[in-house]
Amino acid sequence: MSADRRVAITGIGVAGPWHSDADDFFSRMLAGESAVRMHERDEDHLAISIPGVNWDDFNAFTELGGNISTLDRAGQLGLLAARKAWQQAGRPPSDAPLRSGAVYWGTALAGTLTFERGYREMYLHQRRRVPPLSLLLGMNNTAASHIAIEHKLGGACLTYTIACAAAATAIGEAYRRIRRGESDVAICGGSDSPMSLGVVRAWEALRVLADAEPHGASAACRPFATDRTGLVLGEGAAALVLEDWDTALARGATILAELAGYGCSSDADHLVRPSADGQVHAMQQALGDAGLDVAQIGYINAHGTATPEGDPIEIDAIRQVFGPHAENLPVSATKSMHGHMMGATGAIEAVICVQALRQGKLPPTAHLESLDPACEGVRHIREHALEAPIDACISNAFAFGGSNAVLAFRRATH
Repeated sequence: MSADRRVAITGIGVAGPWHSDADDFFSRMLAGESAVRMHERDEDHLAISIPGVNWDDFNAFTELGGNISTLDRAGQLGLLAARKAWQQAGRPPSDAPLRSGAVYWGTALAGTLTFERGYREMYLHQRRRVPPLSLLLGMNNTAASHIAIEHKLGGACLTYTIACAAAATAIGEAYRRIRRGESDVAICGGSDSPMSLGVVRAWEALRVLADAEPHGASAACRPFATDRTGLVLGEGAAALVLEDWDTALARGATILAELAGYGCSSDADHLVRPSADGQVHAMQQALGDAGLDVAQIGYINAHGTATPEGDPIEIDAIRQVFGPHAENLPVSATKSMHGHMMGATGAIEAVICVQALRQGKLPPTAHLESLDPACEGVRHIREHALEAPIDACISNAFAFGGSNAVLAFRRATH
């Protein structure tokens, strides 16, 4: 098996706010358009009111068709994103399982909606039974399994549950296996739908959710800003199709970008407090794996969740890795617009990196009016998108538990 195969990205798919495809989604990111709004919910007189991102007009029967009875909402979103990516990749159909094809998927909270619904029926409404398909709906690997079944991918089918680094890890592990020759093609990414009452209450108890914004919920998430108050929950999915470069060329595929490097690390320090040292290690691994010098990186999609402690630590890590180059290195946090999609967020941001390389345009951090002095030292993209053709970029994903995953991308060249 070869250890140095190049990895091509031939398809990308998004299932999320605005009912958009990957091009429309990226256009909205460039425009600084926020999908965040207030969510008013009252379930069994347990009222919540939070800023968040929720795809309210998603109809699984309309979007997916067929039998979706064994798919939780997170799985539905994942299957739709994968279907879009596979269609763009233009892979030939297969009647029999393709043993060199694989699925690598990430999620943090898949099945939450299903299990909460069952618990509510049992404990609040005194039902003696839950719906008979609850277990199948709630399994963390349901999305990956459905993706493999639909696209006849008979190789590895793996699910990663690494909190907010899940999707980035899934993409990185798919890249490693294609590079080593263990797979020729893979669908990878992540999906999550964490907007259940119990999950919202759990995040609320940690005191890391953004406050309601008096001038409009759309500006509730403000990474790197002096007045930031926390993260905004979001739901959605994104998928990438990765292929061995030579195989993609041989079949005449359009190569959107190259996935060139991957780094992962553990802080090995604290469950929720991030460590700059761990983040530095992951970024250095990704750059080294890709054979990229710091000066070649033209953009970073930051993890940037808008928490008071997390944002300065990430900027400090970037400064440590990139040294003097950091001052002129464009950085933005797109969670300010699409929210924090938990296990899916690394895939959404990977798609944004691919689009940035293709279009030579970099999205801003929305609502960043007053920069926190502790977050200075990089070139923050503020207010407007930056037109800057770039050859390479990275995407950061840092999770509770101290898990870090960094992906490095190159513009497609033959």
